[in-house]
Amino acid sequence: MAFTKNQILTLEIESLSSDGNGVAHSEGQAVFVPGTAPGDTAEIRIVKPMKTYAFGRVEKILTPGPGRIATDCPVAGPCGGCGLRHISYETECAAKTRFVQDAFARLGKLDVPVLPVLGAPALDRYRNKVQLPVGTVENGHLTTGFFAGRSHRIVSCADCKLQPEWMNQLAARACTLLEQAGATAYSEESHTGLVRHLFMRQGWHSGQRLLCFVLNGKTLPQESALCQTLQQEFGLTTILVNENTAQTNVILGAHTRTVLGPGTIEDTLAGVALRMGVHEFYQVNTPAAEILYGKARAYAALQPDDFLLDLYCGMGTIGLSMLPDCHRLLGVEIVPQAVEGAKATAARLGLPAEKADFRCQDAGAAAAQLAAEGLHPDVIVVDPPRKGCDEATLQAIVQMAPRTLVMVSCNAATAARDARWLTEHSYRALEVQPVDLFPRTRHVECVVKFIRQC
Repeated sequence: MAFTKNQILTLEIESLSSDGNGVAHSEGQAVFVPGTAPGDTAEIRIVKPMKTYAFGRVEKILTPGPGRIATDCPVAGPCGGCGLRHISYETECAAKTRFVQDAFARLGKLDVPVLPVLGAPALDRYRNKVQLPVGTVENGHLTTGFFAGRSHRIVSCADCKLQPEWMNQLAARACTLLEQAGATAYSEESHTGLVRHLFMRQGWHSGQRLLCFVLNGKTLPQESALCQTLQQEFGLTTILVNENTAQTNVILGAHTRTVLGPGTIEDTLAGVALRMGVHEFYQVNTPAAEILYGKARAYAALQPDDFLLDLYCGMGTIGLSMLPDCHRLLGVEIVPQAVEGAKATAARLGLPAEKADFRCQDAGAAAAQLAAEGLHPDVIVVDPPRKGCDEATLQAIVQMAPRTLVMVSCNAATAARDARWLTEHSYRALEVQPVDLFPRTRHVECVVKFIRQC
């Protein structure tokens, strides 16, 4: 059948797609509908007809599915953050398990066991980091919020349930103080205005708190008084200013200075003591990340004499958390601040370079260099960005021939793609474990164990 725009259909939602949309069918053709739950029967308006499928919008829920619940956030729809707040967590976990199963079966063409997702310890207030864009509402007041889906339009949000309450309260208070000081919000369209983002970070176990103002400029008006007020009212460990004057969507600029405090906060992750500012990658859900790292460590099954290579190592937490199980660790990361942080952590732990070393290199180039040097790690751990591993990295991994490869991924589709490549080049995927680090959102992580085929 050919769909037409504004056509109204009564459809039953069968499942969720990997981007969180409900999936229904009409005469064999798929209709994707945001904000729906499996089992919903609804009147759907076709808003974007395509040749063989369509996108729809809910006009009316006729019969709610068994997993549908009341949404407890007034901006959950327009906000681009929580895409699954309208379904129960049990339903969400089942959907996320299917997301990963589908990726490995359909995209990876692999018959590999995908275990049920490991759920997060907490569903709300779990984020240890937020980056809130600052904007201006119609009445001229400053506001913070989140970008609406597929846009850079700020949806104001006074109480995001994914982040600790103090972060919401600080954002509101900071907007008031910035207004009083005469500061303006940055405009992407005109590249004018001063304050681009508020960056907040919390040591989950330590309780230490960091605030960074990201500016289209060098300083805040009345900077000293404003920062002292916020430090006193919110118990901030440190306050920073980051300068980003480029016309870019990248949040942070290269230069950051300390206004108050030591410039970093401390925390532990999977037993590794860390210090961090704003440039270092750090998993945003600490308790769930510790579950993820624990699974990666179990899959690695390191032995006392093993050499472990940690690619895309970030601050080195995965490798350092596994170091008690092996003889030597080498971590590779392209972000200089993260590498320096990893080296500083190793130094604080009293680890010499021959025990734990870190290199600032592109993962693919470093892996190729190590392979050319004839180094043969016993176990390799990779934790690539959403785009996955490039082929140079995968080729170098195969050349180094570790007996075990553990892949941590935030994108099941690229993990499945890379897994298929590896299975065509001497490796076998044994098992996939999804882990939910981002409850109420569409995102799910997974850990994959590979062994070398002799």
